[in-house]
Amino acid sequence: MSRKDQELTDHMPYVADRAKDVPSADELRARIPGWGSDLDLADRPSVPKLSREAGSATGAQWVRPETQPGAEGRERSIEHAHVTPVFGTAQPLSGLAGVVKWYAYRRFSEGRLPHWMLLVVGDRLDVATNRVTDALRGRPDRIVAETGIAAERADSPVGARVGSSRRDWRHGVLDPVVTMWPYLLIGGVAVWVVRRARR
Repeated sequence: MSRKDQELTDHMPYVADRAKDVPSADELRARIPGWGSDLDLADRPSVPKLSREAGSATGAQWVRPETQPGAEGRERSIEHAHVTPVFGTAQPLSGLAGVVKWYAYRRFSEGRLPHWMLLVVGDRLDVATNRVTDALRGRPDRIVAETGIAAERADSPVGARVGSSRRDWRHGVLDPVVTMWPYLLIGGVAVWVVRRARR
């Protein structure tokens, strides 16, 4: 049985990669006060309760379920040896956003900021791509209706914000920018293309 097969048949759903240059227990204990204080089972208050079940240190009974088909090539964090036995398939990676997200999973750990920032960038690219494709298919977003401006008009928006402690007034400035930037970008590119064509 190969190492990979052993990992996949292990009861642990995730198998962490072995860290490099790990200090010894004595080095850590000398450097960090209190390190390893729970290594001795006698020092763990929960051990007597957890070991009541015969034949198990924790009493947990778990059999790894059969792996869902299609796990090959699925995105997963680099800390994990394989995907979970059951996973979602509703939003497969696609397009430029998929490339960005795939790079985030393949290159950076979940503990690194670039991992999450790239996923956010991928989401924004996905939104922009879908807005453009919807517009090209004749179903553009209803920008004005989706802002909720009709409800604002009926409920005295200015009076509700001026002189109050509400903090959502910032959204009145930021929301149009967040909502409109893909269209502004498309418009800017169109103007640039027309100017280049005229030259």
